[in-house]
Amino acid sequence: MPLDQRFKGVGAALITPFDEQNAIDYPGLKRLIDLVTEGGSDYLVVQGTTGESPTVNSREKREILAFTIKNNSKSLPIVYGLGGNDTQSVLDCIKETDFTGVDAILSVCPYYNKPTQEGIIAHFTAIADASPVPVLLYNVPGRTVINMKPDTIVALAAHANIIGIKDAGGSIEQSMELASRVPDDFLLLSGDDNLVTTMVSVGWHGVISVIANAFPKEFGELTWHALEGRFKEASKLQLAFLEFDTLLYVESNPVGIKKCLEIKGICSSAVRLPLLKASQALGEKLEKAMVREGFI
Repeated sequence: MPLDQRFKGVGAALITPFDEQNAIDYPGLKRLIDLVTEGGSDYLVVQGTTGESPTVNSREKREILAFTIKNNSKSLPIVYGLGGNDTQSVLDCIKETDFTGVDAILSVCPYYNKPTQEGIIAHFTAIADASPVPVLLYNVPGRTVINMKPDTIVALAAHANIIGIKDAGGSIEQSMELASRVPDDFLLLSGDDNLVTTMVSVGWHGVISVIANAFPKEFGELTWHALEGRFKEASKLQLAFLEFDTLLYVESNPVGIKKCLEIKGICSSAVRLPLLKASQALGEKLEKAMVREGFI
């Protein structure tokens, strides 16, 4: 089976805009979708962690997905975040979800209850068996406390309905090992914006990006320069984002990127508790970095 080209390049991990009353800001979401699609992102990721999925309820998730599909003017592929640490609850959610317009799901490694690697394999096998669309694994040990080890990922890659992984583990060694061991048709997607050029250089296929919310054109150029072998150009853009990328996570994601979108006039920087809006100091640093790098 050939590599699924729909998810090569940049997938924008969409934030969820809120108004000052904590309701979903659909006009803001429409502006965001337009910015990202017109800016050149290759696909959209709905209700991942960057979308504040832990504090968006199941009804809101369905409404956000339907709204994104309806307003996807370029008919980009859509990946829907659907995972958790209770396998049966995830399976129930799969049964209840309308997958019309959804091209794949992104499913996070179980968090908090700390399963063994064998438990992780059993969890994702059950999800892949039940899902009517392909599954992208999501390894993010900084949030889940568990690293999906290369042996585990290679074992899961043998499942016909598991087509790739988003990895935000930050380990170049693990990235290199995966590139050398997984099948040629298994998608390798960075979950770390600041490592895209490096990971592509060792065989990865793109990124599911936070930065692409506010700067889809620039980050798309960076990623495709790398994918097409223009590493000098890609490195120049990667370095331009270096300090900026660090600032985005000082007060937790998506606090920083939402402030950038507010500065650009797309939506409010409002987030739901327990997150707080970006501090004035962080906002000033982000705006200064945006001006310096020519992003506004």
